[in-house]
Amino acid sequence: MTTTKSFTSSPHMDQALSGFGAGLVSTIILHPLDLIKIRFQVDAAKRSEKRPLIGGTIKSFRDIIQKEGTFRGLYRGVTPNIAGATASWGFYFWWYSLIKKYMKKDDQGKLAAWQHLVASAEAGAVTAMMTNPLWVIKTRMCTTTYNTPDAYRGLWDGLTRLAREEGIRGLYRGMVPALFGVSHGAIQFMAYEEMKNWRNDLRKKEGASPEHEMDARLSTTEYLVMAASSKVTATVATYPYQVLRSRLQNRETRDAYEGVMDCIRKIRAAEGYVGFYKGLAPNIMRVLPGTCITFLVYENLSQWFKNHAS
Repeated sequence: MTTTKSFTSSPHMDQALSGFGAGLVSTIILHPLDLIKIRFQVDAAKRSEKRPLIGGTIKSFRDIIQKEGTFRGLYRGVTPNIAGATASWGFYFWWYSLIKKYMKKDDQGKLAAWQHLVASAEAGAVTAMMTNPLWVIKTRMCTTTYNTPDAYRGLWDGLTRLAREEGIRGLYRGMVPALFGVSHGAIQFMAYEEMKNWRNDLRKKEGASPEHEMDARLSTTEYLVMAASSKVTATVATYPYQVLRSRLQNRETRDAYEGVMDCIRKIRAAEGYVGFYKGLAPNIMRVLPGTCITFLVYENLSQWFKNHAS
């Protein structure tokens, strides 16, 4: 029985650390767009009120800087965002790697597209359950300012108050749409893995030397194109779940809805179908560079761990 070399004690831990680093870098750089996206998502303005439904990102930047300050305003909620993103990416890649290990491979040692989909969905569901409380705190901090009465002062303050005031139900607000969101990661990673396999197979046919592993590595540009393409596809297909989750987690709107189905009915009636896509513009602006940064850091850290494995 052969053992896979790893930099740490386990190749799955290597994957987790790669995901952790990728999530950290991406989140720190792009948090302001995340904050603006969430504020758009929880805006329950009716169609007749003529507020911007999709757009206004630049105006929002200016307003936040003028009224709340640059760092204190644009980076409100960054701590739970960092905690949530790094934990999510780390747990996700760990579970994803572990689940794939126990799946039956074909004669060439590869998984089918549906297996990538299942592995991604299972990893996403477990990760969502482990990290949901962090996303509740992030949503509530991003939808308030530093001076909002009774606003959370930080991650720990938010978690302790949420658990004390609302209990388990509070910690897992928005869990149902978060599980819907598992389809997002599943679609993204299935598309990403299939594009990687397709490109690697094509390179081998073009004459890449199999005895030199580095020859078969994809270029930075190829990783970027595949990461961005898979992310945009998944984002557009599944975006409404993010709006539902934000509405149910936000303190100002949580009592306006009796559940997921009630939230869907009320958004459709008052805001139209475009209401399910509020904040899409800043989200696309965030996910494109965010995904590129995440996958570049992840792939390069993974390769570094492989090169220094013992």
